[in-house]
This record gives sequence, structure tokens and C-alpha cells, in this order.
Amino acid sequence: MNKDGVIERISTMRVKAGLSARELSLRIGKNSAYISRLESKNDSFEPSVSALLDIISACNSTECEFFYYDPLVYAQDKEIIDLLKNASSLKKDAIICLLKNK
Repeated sequence: MNKDGVIERISTMRVKAGLSARELSLRIGKNSAYISRLESKNDSFEPSVSALLDIISACNSTECEFFYYDPLVYAQDKEIIDLLKNASSLKKDAIICLLKNK
């Protein structure tokens, strides 16, 4: 994921969390314009790793969800994976066959 992708994800996650740019900035201990400046895609302005982790946390999200290939399906995919972890080998084989349309 490139810088623009990271910034786009921040914006999407912020909106999903129902936070204004100002509110998110203040929640992570930055000045009130920090997120607005970041979302303006100013080429010389990038979040530090610690700021990015604070943003993710303030939006009630996780690093896994943030960096998932498609955050819109993350919850559903995570539920499937969690269910599969506890499934028997027989059930896993059946699911594989079902998904392969056998």
C-alpha cells in the first residue's frame, strides 16, 4: 500500500468511526488540524508509525483491519477464519469442496 492508500484508509476509517478530522486529531494528542492536513495529501506530510497506530486505535479498529486487502469485507472474512480455526478436519474438507464447487 502506498502513501495515498494509507491516507485514503485513514479517511475512510475516520468517517466510519463517526469522527471529524478535528476530533480525531485531538484524540491522538495532535493539534486540531493534524488529520485535515494529512488528508489533504500534502506530499511533505506523513504520519509517523506511532501516529498511525494511535489513529487506528482512536477509530476503534485494528492494524489487521487497516492493512487488510479489502477493509469492507474484513469483518466477514475474519468471522469465517475464526470459525474455521475450530472446525474439524472433515468440516474443513467439506468447506473446501463446497468452495471449489465439487
